[in-house]
Amino acid sequence: MTQTPTTQQPQARAQFVVPAKHPMVTVLGSRDALLRVIERAFPAVDIHVRGNEVSATGDPAEVALVQRLFDEMMLVLRTGQPMTEDAVERSIAMLRQDSGPDGLEETPSQVLTQNILSNRGRTIRPKTLNQKRYVDAIDKHTIVFGIGPAGTGKTYLAMAKAVQALQSKQVNRIILTRPAVEAGERLGFLPGTLYEKIDPYLRPLYDALHDMIDPDSIPRLMAAGTIEVAPLAYMRGRTLNDAFIILDEAQNTSAEQMKMFLTRLGFESKIVITGDVTQIDLPGGGTKSGLKQVVDILEGVEDVHFSRLTSSDVVRHKLVARIVDAYERYDDQNGNNGNAGNRK
Repeated sequence: MTQTPTTQQPQARAQFVVPAKHPMVTVLGSRDALLRVIERAFPAVDIHVRGNEVSATGDPAEVALVQRLFDEMMLVLRTGQPMTEDAVERSIAMLRQDSGPDGLEETPSQVLTQNILSNRGRTIRPKTLNQKRYVDAIDKHTIVFGIGPAGTGKTYLAMAKAVQALQSKQVNRIILTRPAVEAGERLGFLPGTLYEKIDPYLRPLYDALHDMIDPDSIPRLMAAGTIEVAPLAYMRGRTLNDAFIILDEAQNTSAEQMKMFLTRLGFESKIVITGDVTQIDLPGGGTKSGLKQVVDILEGVEDVHFSRLTSSDVVRHKLVARIVDAYERYDDQNGNNGNAGNRK
């Protein structure tokens, strides 16, 4: 029997020269850690390094992506920002998405070098394409909803934009609020003063603030009313002018609370509402999540934007993204649209 010879796939080769001003360790990583990330992501490409030259040989489409990746890495390095293994992995994911039928308007270097806020030598930036689009939407729209699973930076990025707006005098104050639903907004049975009762539910907002503002100045700003952290119930009856307002954990609002909050919007103000519709803690039975309902009501309304983040935008431990995906698969298999506490 005659065996038909296999047709060899066409091979492509690309060569990339690292400018002398950039040490190779900044491109390849300590002990070639970044190079290993690239090699794992492109098994169909042989990558060789000689001096300050990097060559890639293999599948033409993959070689083209490797070439683009090194170009993007150099653009990031030119800003003085180091490349990390996480940044390389996210850049590869963005480039693969860009090579699809829809393409992308933003490049990895544009995403990774967009500075939102700097404090005490630390700069807050988006780390994924969806995060950048979320941040950009906050600049462009009066009301923005950030909807996605835990760890996607919904609240943290909104807080950074709020502090940025305050520092640049776009607003005169920041108002941070969230529902205290674990106690049903009935806090009387907890020990201590009212603020001591409320504090556990608002603590995540304080923690984020301490990352972005000199901790010594926070009490002064709060005493002056420049920064206000309060439970959602305290928003009723108010008109919030010249403020950057963040409603966190919005999946735990009722439909009535969501409407109440949205109608607090005053002149020269901006609202960001964050939540995860898969982690609803409202009592089961008759209470429908205001966040789930508002998507149906306000989708398409001018100057209201919905930013949706996914497990690919999780910026915590990598295991968090896998946990989120596992729960989503479980819910899909069992016909669940939210958590056990609320199926509305």
